[in-house]
Amino acid sequence: MSYARLSRKPLLFRSFTGLEIAEFDIISKEIESKYYEHERKRLSNRKRKRDVGAGRPFKLKVKERFVMLLVYYRLYITYTLSGFLFDLDQSNVYRDISMLEPLIKLCVPLPKKLYKRTRRARTIDEVEEYFPGFKAFVDSTEQEIPRPKNKKRRKSYYSGRRKKHTVKTQYMVNSEGLILHKTGHERGRKNT
Repeated sequence: MSYARLSRKPLLFRSFTGLEIAEFDIISKEIESKYYEHERKRLSNRKRKRDVGAGRPFKLKVKERFVMLLVYYRLYITYTLSGFLFDLDQSNVYRDISMLEPLIKLCVPLPKKLYKRTRRARTIDEVEEYFPGFKAFVDSTEQEIPRPKNKKRRKSYYSGRRKKHTVKTQYMVNSEGLILHKTGHERGRKNT
């Protein structure tokens, strides 16, 4: 997988990275302009035995590593799969992402990692802090229905979670509270 190959198919590019090609190019130019200064600072911060610039160079260019990071964030795949897609070892994927991530955070607001969070986000401002520019909330609800007379229907509408017969509905709501999308009723056994 590479930028050249993905950019030939704009719909795939958008679904893999979450950005349009034009948006990606703008951000990529900004990252590339700041990259060498960032690398110089990163390499000069610790005690080195060798000169800055010595050692094995990165296999992928900055633009390709940026695509890899976006695919990793967007699709939530493992380092092993990322390595397979970009022809790298999983340890190199980890190193590439961890070295490039601080620079990208300077250029693009990335969502904060939630594993250190101890309580649930309760307000829109708290959600906006972790997911800048969010579009909508998606949630489901279960509603109790009268017990069906037919044995097959009764089994399919039985919810093991609530120990009752239910239907489920999924909603998508924007930050102002307007319902953007509502699915039809699904049977209680089915996960939505």
